[in-house]
Amino acid sequence: MWSRDFGLFFAARAVARLGDTMLPVALAAGLLQHGYGAGAVGLAMAATAAAFAGLVVFGGVIADRFSTRRLMIGADLVRLGTQALAAALFFADHVVLWEICAIGFANGVAGAVFQPGVASTVPRLATDIQGANGAIRIAESAAQLAGPALAGLLVGFASPGGVFAAHAATYAISALCLLLIRLPPLPPGARAPRSGSHAFRADLVEGWREFRARTWLWGVIAVWCLYMIAVWGPSVPLVAAEVVQQHGPRAYGLINSALGAGTVVGGLIALRLRPRRMLRAGAIALFGFAAFPASVGAGLGVPAMAAGAAVAGAGLSFWGVMWATSVQTQVPADVLNRIHAYDVAGSLAMMPVGQALAGPAASVLGTDHVLLGSGAVSLVVCGALLAVPAIRDLVRADAPRREPS
Repeated sequence: MWSRDFGLFFAARAVARLGDTMLPVALAAGLLQHGYGAGAVGLAMAATAAAFAGLVVFGGVIADRFSTRRLMIGADLVRLGTQALAAALFFADHVVLWEICAIGFANGVAGAVFQPGVASTVPRLATDIQGANGAIRIAESAAQLAGPALAGLLVGFASPGGVFAAHAATYAISALCLLLIRLPPLPPGARAPRSGSHAFRADLVEGWREFRARTWLWGVIAVWCLYMIAVWGPSVPLVAAEVVQQHGPRAYGLINSALGAGTVVGGLIALRLRPRRMLRAGAIALFGFAAFPASVGAGLGVPAMAAGAAVAGAGLSFWGVMWATSVQTQVPADVLNRIHAYDVAGSLAMMPVGQALAGPAASVLGTDHVLLGSGAVSLVVCGALLAVPAIRDLVRADAPRREPS
């Protein structure tokens, strides 16, 4: 797994993820310092999320038609330029909300072009695809822990502009690592991109047809929409509000750190365990996520909530590795970028809905009841995943065949 080329890709993903986790701190601190409120911070973040979610499917088609490495390098260079521009605006104390939102939108477009290529690059660089996904998940989890703390230090000792400059530098490092990679050719038999005025639409339709043809694939995404609306969407803002109000920001930081540490543990477990039915094992591990919202909703102490967050992080991380590896090994290489794009779009589409409904639901039912309900729905989601035979019984692509006795 640890070849020179995979090591470069691993470094690119880890450094870029570190920068991405610094961005919310920079946006919040910078906009608040310049007289904007929390709504402006949310708007700036939403500009990036909306562009990414709306265009990632088209990014998948583009990635299947052109060199994924060049597209990813180009996307990194675009984000290097936009974040350098944002840093210059903050250093010059010339901060206008619509300009920051426009920069965020451009970042989202670049991310939509970049992300589909990640799925097809891992199988081309590593023969141990599950191990590669586990290693990347560990690196991203570690970055999630370190990024906000590093951003806070930069804001304290420099300024928000310094965080944006550091973020721009992470894209420069990522682009350099990707430039140095020697990407192997596609497997024999991969279809060449079609040409013609209707080719783009035809590729888009073909990607959707390939997506629908796999019950295990669209079945997981359908169940995941419920997960985003009723579990992940409301859990993130409501846990933050409840813990900060009841126990203070330090307790919330501790619980967040426990969640991140749990995701590292889940990645480490995914490096070792090689279940024959990966989605079944992942769904069983995902049962642990219910401990996170349920422990907060039940009003348990900070140590118990931190323990619940750690268990939740481990289960979610293990599921993520099982799911990514299943997609990358079960889907043909020539449509993988498009399938991954539909996967990402479907997974993220309902998250804003859950976040938007969290506040009204908490006002009517109470935050604790909504969080307890999220914990219960999390269990239902895991049960639904295990109830679908196509998901439960999917055998890993590299599993040895069992000879009849």
